[in-house]
Amino acid sequence: MPEINEDRERNDGFFVKLLSGARERIDGFRSLPREDKARRVREFLLNNAMYIIIITAVIIIAIIEPRFISWASIINIISLTAAKLPIALGIGGAIVLTGTDISAGRAVGLTACIGASLLQMTGYSAKMFPNLSTMPVFIVLLAVMAVGAVIGLINGFFVAKFKLHPFIVTLSTQLIIYGAILLYLQIGNNGGQTLSGLDSSYLDFVSGPLFRVAGIAVPRYVLFSVIITAIMWVIWNKTTFGKNMFAVGANEEAANVSGVNVFKTIVLVFVLAGIMYGITGFIEGARIGSIASYTGQNYESDAIAACVIGGVSFVGGTGKISGIVIGVLLLQIIFVGLNFLSVDQNMLYIIKGAIILLACAVDMRKYLVKR
Repeated sequence: MPEINEDRERNDGFFVKLLSGARERIDGFRSLPREDKARRVREFLLNNAMYIIIITAVIIIAIIEPRFISWASIINIISLTAAKLPIALGIGGAIVLTGTDISAGRAVGLTACIGASLLQMTGYSAKMFPNLSTMPVFIVLLAVMAVGAVIGLINGFFVAKFKLHPFIVTLSTQLIIYGAILLYLQIGNNGGQTLSGLDSSYLDFVSGPLFRVAGIAVPRYVLFSVIITAIMWVIWNKTTFGKNMFAVGANEEAANVSGVNVFKTIVLVFVLAGIMYGITGFIEGARIGSIASYTGQNYESDAIAACVIGGVSFVGGTGKISGIVIGVLLLQIIFVGLNFLSVDQNMLYIIKGAIILLACAVDMRKYLVKR
């Protein structure tokens, strides 16, 4: 009983402090002159313009098409968010370093192809490697993570060693990886065809039902993304590497003077990103069930948009895992909503570009105001 009372008192104290802080902010706002109030409101609207626009759009879509807020739609949004979250978590690190990684989508495609080719059913007539038995799922997962890590190592090495801009480096590796995908799909018994006929052990492991809500299955990869997000949160916030990453992103020269191994930090950020791409490719293979050379195309644009919406700044040294999760979720909400409204798929490219442009403009404005 005493422990319960202590918990209640602690919780009551927390809420009292929260309410007290809110009242102080409200009273402080009320005491401001009219011009300052208008400026505060204007600053709030401009700094949160992206969120306001997206939330407004979601409300309008829900009114026009009530099915948008059905259980089937909600679970679909959660599933899509979970599938796209690892790649965004990877690119987020590159953006913290004031860079980016436009090879991410192709890295997802390559790892998806490799994973699918090794996990086709043993007796499948169009099996890419007919003399190779279906490999254990965990071995293939480690293999695609290793491939992603190698891609990240190459990106990170050229960025850190030769001080090349990440855009140039990853543009080059994007083309190299795409060529590798096309060549890979030509080998064995495949002849450039789409990879399908995936083994049930792979499909069940990734896309099998985790649990059901209103009779609708939530796939297992949602749990995988939750675990990955938790691990990335610990890496970003509770490790020396995470602190070094933010230090290098904020000011590389100052970090170097402070004793941070800048070369090692940059390389590890890109290696970690590559591992995230490998996991994304592994998930996508089972989620889609049919892998082709175009798998992963433009995934990096969605991930970059999600990171910027979530507050990961291209100025460097700023970003939160929670922000990336929110960014990916908001982006999937708006895309699913637009599909409910039967918006032309080609129009989505225009919308994605506009979101990235607006989000970057808002981000840069915040930076200039701080200066």
